[in-house]
Amino acid sequence: MSYPPKQHQDSNKKHLIHVIRAYPLATVISVSNNELLITHIPLIYKNNELIGHLDAHNPHAALLKNQNKVTVIFSGPQCYISPSIYTTKQLPTWNYVKVHVEGVVSEIEDPESIKQTMVAMTEFLEQPHHNYTLDKDDPDMDTYLPYVSGFKITITHWEGKFKLSQNRQAVDFEIAKSEMIKRNQVHLGDFLNQIIH
Repeated sequence: MSYPPKQHQDSNKKHLIHVIRAYPLATVISVSNNELLITHIPLIYKNNELIGHLDAHNPHAALLKNQNKVTVIFSGPQCYISPSIYTTKQLPTWNYVKVHVEGVVSEIEDPESIKQTMVAMTEFLEQPHHNYTLDKDDPDMDTYLPYVSGFKITITHWEGKFKLSQNRQAVDFEIAKSEMIKRNQVHLGDFLNQIIH
């Protein structure tokens, strides 16, 4: 990978897995007949695989099987960085954390395994308090199964794109890091207040 510049790339698998676990809502991208299919769903990382499920009526479900190729993007924090925050003269920029993975996807067909995928996803997303648990033996689970398509993606390629002002002086790097933390907290509250009435 020659872009972005090396200082904005991260190939440390521990860092990439941390992003996937902290920001599990993935953008899953497949191509069929030169057309993109894009779905946003949470995925769980385990042993070099991403495991998930989606509505069986989602058109994307037909491509999430048969060793088809897939690209998945996980988006971490991001924000605009104004030159006004730095101690040295700079240009405006945008900082972000992204993880791109490529892989091959196979369908999870066994009903018990699909149920376990649903239970595992709930357990993962309910951390750390586990206020809700999904019971695999709940009779309602059998009602849901015809509407759920399970799959796993075996990862074949990883890319970390961490543009965090690493090319700035140490003091400016720390200022940019603080700005990203602050902006992500403030903007979320402002955004939610604007769209939810």
